[in-house]
Amino acid sequence: MHDFASRDPRNPGFWDERFAQGFMPWDRGGVPDQLRAFVAASAPLTTLIPGCGTGYELAALCAAGWDATAIDFAPVAVANARAAVGPWAGRVIEADFFNYAPARPLDLIYERAFLCAMPRAMWPQVAARWAALLPPGGLLAGYFFFDDAVKGPPFGIDRATLDSLLAPFFDCIADAAVTDSIPVFQGKERWLAWRRR
Repeated sequence: MHDFASRDPRNPGFWDERFAQGFMPWDRGGVPDQLRAFVAASAPLTTLIPGCGTGYELAALCAAGWDATAIDFAPVAVANARAAVGPWAGRVIEADFFNYAPARPLDLIYERAFLCAMPRAMWPQVAARWAALLPPGGLLAGYFFFDDAVKGPPFGIDRATLDSLLAPFFDCIADAAVTDSIPVFQGKERWLAWRRR
């Protein structure tokens, strides 16, 4: 049984408590299949991973020769990620996504349980920030969680709402079923890729 003092996912302390107590049902402990396939099929891209958690994806991208940076605003998550990614620990940065300024122009933002970690009222800010960080032709790709449960995180979205959030900035260029979901996302996520207009 876990006892958490913080109930607000907008606060780094909310996530610190969960990482510190090992309560991470969103953490798959490795790299999902569609990301592996995407990396194998793509030239290396300058990539940002917001809300990186334990950082497995960062290690996979860097090992493939990609210029990837992972950020998280929760100090315990950053410490865990730095410990997990070995030689790429310097690419894990403690930063707030809404204020972070990349060192180089981005080609890709990788989405994995970041949008669904945010309260629904913050989703327009997330979408606008994705758009602000990516140049025309840049990609937003990853896993999107579809669910109508009131409580979260994870806070699920419906497809019409996601489309309305992203349509002012992006065109959807890929949509695929996910076959290796972890239990918390089982049957409720899709791999999507969006190109910045």
